[in-house]
Amino acid sequence: MKVKPLGDRILVKPVDAAEKTSGGIIIPQTAQEKTQEAKVVAVGASEDIKVKVGDRVLHDKYAGTTLKVDGADHIIIKAEDVLAIVE
Repeated sequence: MKVKPLGDRILVKPVDAAEKTSGGIIIPQTAQEKTQEAKVVAVGASEDIKVKVGDRVLHDKYAGTTLKVDGADHIIIKAEDVLAIVE
């Protein structure tokens, strides 16, 4: 399935959270915090969007609408919910 965001929306795929601490302690799935880092998959046609496909971004914790695309979790967020580009 292909999803093309409209207007100032961005389709992102969340980056998996760390399952192990630097000290080697394994964090169970239920205790992991919701990740705020994601990879941009598609962008809308608005000129206000400052990111491009392939960028890694940080977004607001509770932003957007979650959906499944080809069995993988994705989030559609507004361009204003992007906080930073991770380089």
